[in-house]
Amino acid sequence: MKLTFASGNKNKFLEIEKIIPNKFQLGNLSDLNFFDEIPENEDSIERNAAYKANFIHSKFNVNVFADDTGLEVQALNGRPGVHSARFAGIECDAEKNMDKLLFELKNAENRTARFKTIIALVINKKFYQFEGIINGEILKSKKGNNGFGYDPIFKPDGYIESFAELPIETKNKISHRAIAILKLIDFLSKINKS
Repeated sequence: MKLTFASGNKNKFLEIEKIIPNKFQLGNLSDLNFFDEIPENEDSIERNAAYKANFIHSKFNVNVFADDTGLEVQALNGRPGVHSARFAGIECDAEKNMDKLLFELKNAENRTARFKTIIALVINKKFYQFEGIINGEILKSKKGNNGFGYDPIFKPDGYIESFAELPIETKNKISHRAIAILKLIDFLSKINKS
């Protein structure tokens, strides 16, 4: 079964490629000669993921999935949420995003946060969504060199390391994206048998 991942984010593609079994042929937007940015103007993670998947499906008529992910911080009433990638500006700079978040939380005792990923799938002209959530907390400083995005300042519940300190194999078993992708794989495996 061939699937296109509707994202220009190479880090996300590499992470997902490590999780998806070989029986699924994973393609990316460059395989379709599509190099533009897909607009992300929706007001929720769910709607952003849906828009991206539907946009690529309507343009290329391929089986496609897209993800949208947000970091929801309790002390900031769920921000940055749907605006996580552009929290510090439209340039999507991870270092600036983390610096802004750490600054906004500098006096906060409650550092509870969660990552939420929504995977939107369009396959055989039908639409599905899968959710992955991992709870944790925001550290007071950056730790680790693995991963991307907010990984150096997010510590998942049950661990003493940040996402950026954990081996990628561990992160790919417990992360929000892994949880959503595993639900996607389970669903695809079932429809592939029928």
